[in-house]
Amino acid sequence: MSDDTHQQNHPEFFGALAADSHGSPDQAPDHRPPLVLLHGLGYDRRQWDPTLRALAVTDPGRRVLSFDLPGHGDSPRRASYRSDEIAAVVHEAVTDAGLDAPVVVGHSLGGVLATVYAAKYPARGAVNVDQPLLPGTFAEVLRRAEPVLRSPAYGEVWDSMIASMHVELLPPAAQELARSATPAQDLLLGYWNELMDTPPKDLDEGVTRGLGAIRAAGIPYHYVSGEPPAPAYRHWLESVLPDVSVTVLAGSGHFPHLSRPAELAAILAAFR
Repeated sequence: MSDDTHQQNHPEFFGALAADSHGSPDQAPDHRPPLVLLHGLGYDRRQWDPTLRALAVTDPGRRVLSFDLPGHGDSPRRASYRSDEIAAVVHEAVTDAGLDAPVVVGHSLGGVLATVYAAKYPARGAVNVDQPLLPGTFAEVLRRAEPVLRSPAYGEVWDSMIASMHVELLPPAAQELARSATPAQDLLLGYWNELMDTPPKDLDEGVTRGLGAIRAAGIPYHYVSGEPPAPAYRHWLESVLPDVSVTVLAGSGHFPHLSRPAELAAILAAFR
């Protein structure tokens, strides 16, 4: 990885997704699994620049792909954005890039997608950066906000969410990245449609089944949060995924990868 970790105007394309590509595959027997980085809703692959710079120091030469999710950055839009469909698009891109069983790393929405990916496709690990996985409560919030989301004032919903993410805790440059999201209405409705049209109980049960598949496959799962998880949530997570690793990078709000990238890079580098 070079110091110029992001070439926004010159992405590579794998499958249907734009990406920045770093490093090269290791040769056996010292094979480090490749890393696949998935950003959150409304952002793009630039979100991973601080982590990539830290990885260049901590784990030089590691094969890493940071993707633009469909409808973000340089990746084209889709008619549907259901999580299993997006995970399939990511898998197609991973396959096109010649990667075999990557460690899938996701922030926020990307954390959901990393989890869905690991439950369905070959993976050497999954890292979820600050995305609680039980969606039922959030889905209820979205249902109440749906009339506004479908109106010209849809941005008010997004602004209220950003206000709760403690962007003010970040260093100035990281604050700029955190505030860079400007999701279009069709993306908010598209990516959140699954939450709004599926009963909360079914959503939560689907997550539990997915984590069961990860557990059965023996895939290491690491949850990185910016604040300590609620005790009830942590108890649930450890009950369905007893071998889960939980790391709290305190004081990071919703953006541990921007606030403390060196520590996140060390977590990723530990996947061998």
